[in-house]
Amino acid sequence: MDETLAVTALGALAQETRLRIFRLLVEAGPSGIAAGAISEALDVPPPTLSFHLAQMKHAGLVEARRDSRSLIYAADFERMNALVGFLTENCCRGQPETCGPAACAPGVACDPLPSSPLTRKGARHEAVSRPRRR
Repeated sequence: MDETLAVTALGALAQETRLRIFRLLVEAGPSGIAAGAISEALDVPPPTLSFHLAQMKHAGLVEARRDSRSLIYAADFERMNALVGFLTENCCRGQPETCGPAACAPGVACDPLPSSPLTRKGARHEAVSRPRRR
């Protein structure tokens, strides 16, 4: 994967709703999930869902197929793995066998950090609203 594709994929995931959709698709596996089921599971209106799915499809993170009258969406696991590989290809200065908690001293960043109230599952981050320009 080159930088341009990585930036496009990361940009597509850099939005809360799209990230939630992608994580649901990853959880569903290669068989995918119908658009209506995604809408219901995440409480996202169908037009909004269509917009977000189109963004992720454009980035190559999502594949769609028609099954009768339904559109089934699935994560593109090959592209996802390529993105993760791109992000980690120079891990530990190109010596991945030295990476991991066993290779780190206590308290170094690769040790799991305690869960904080801001990163707990279900916690939300609310952005400060700015006045609109007219």
